[in-house]
Amino acid sequence: MGKVTVITSGKGGTGKSTVTAGLGAALVRRGDRVLVIDCDAGMRGIDLMLGVSGELVFDIADIISGNCSPASAIYPCKTVPELYILPAPQNIRDEISPSVMKQLVDVLKGHYDHILVDCPAGIGAGFEASAAPADRAVLVTNPEPLSVRGCDKVRRQLQYYDIKDISLIINKFNERRFRKMDAYEDLDAVIDEAGARLLGIVPEDTLAANASQKGLPIEGRIPAAFALDRIASRLDGIYVSLLIGQ
Repeated sequence: MGKVTVITSGKGGTGKSTVTAGLGAALVRRGDRVLVIDCDAGMRGIDLMLGVSGELVFDIADIISGNCSPASAIYPCKTVPELYILPAPQNIRDEISPSVMKQLVDVLKGHYDHILVDCPAGIGAGFEASAAPADRAVLVTNPEPLSVRGCDKVRRQLQYYDIKDISLIINKFNERRFRKMDAYEDLDAVIDEAGARLLGIVPEDTLAANASQKGLPIEGRIPAAFALDRIASRLDGIYVSLLIGQ
């Protein structure tokens, strides 16, 4: 049975979806078979990041309405074999209910080593549906007060849904900018305010951002790919030391 991880954030702009796509590719590099489910109804973007947008015919709403089988709405990422995507509905009114989402994921998780659920930012209805099937959660934040505060609110809501395994990724980290902002004494203060165990730190990386915009995987000898590979190892239960940017 695959492990189901909801990846979420308190506010938009943290790079959560980029992290989700990059982490999916990193898990595949470890030999895992991975499904990414985009739950951001009306605002889907994972299909663009994984280079499958031109192939989409069906999405998760079509499965629920009976228009297609689950297999027909799951698309392989051509640049990353063994990475698959189930796209979100194009229209917000087709948002999936939490109970139906859980039933669907329970059927799918026997076919994958990992299912990553890309959750819409905040704690609205899409958040509840995204969290419903999850075994664990990963919070994505930037090292700035508004982002971290939102992260804390999401963590509390996840705990309300009885998700106990909650970890934190600090994304887009630039040490010089962090010091200049002077909002926190150090990264430990960010982690303490977010209230979650640190899973990893992904450095600001323009090459990674450009790759996602072009539908290419985050890979190769670039800082973000290196950090995501180490985070993927931790998700697979492998001990890897935590260092800045890693």
